[in-house]
Amino acid sequence: MGYQNSGKTTVMVKLIQALRDLGLTTVTIKHHGHGGKPELIEQKDSTRHLSAGASASVVEGDGRLILHAENINSNLEDQIRLMEYFQSDVLLIEGYKFENYPKLLLLRDDKDLSLLAKVNNIKAIMYWEEVLGGLLNEQTNIPCFPIHDQTAILWIAQTIKKLFPANP
Repeated sequence: MGYQNSGKTTVMVKLIQALRDLGLTTVTIKHHGHGGKPELIEQKDSTRHLSAGASASVVEGDGRLILHAENINSNLEDQIRLMEYFQSDVLLIEGYKFENYPKLLLLRDDKDLSLLAKVNNIKAIMYWEEVLGGLLNEQTNIPCFPIHDQTAILWIAQTIKKLFPANP
């Protein structure tokens, strides 16, 4: 969790790759926090189906499934139930910073420190500015890592892996 341009998607991609390397399958939910609807690829059949009035469309081919839905007011719990269909080991959620799920908090600068008081269930923190490392170590007992520290991603992935001991 973090504000826009804090590196959330980049960290998510690295974490998904690290979890894959540890033998875990991952599904994700991403909140489009930029206002408005996420963009659709124009001129694709599923988009044309939605434009014609379908409320949802699934496209499947060669093992890939794409779901597009329109006028759906689903909350995070509904989305989690939907993702259960895929029977993955891990569900990662990007966004939804005020929901009560375990979080990796990303901090760009000292202005973002206010998130420490607003966000709950923080399990790890990654920060952009070195000065934040000292401040965070004084203010919290949460594990903290510089944003470009590759060991942070590995530590987080291994911490998640410990929740799934049955997987090799």
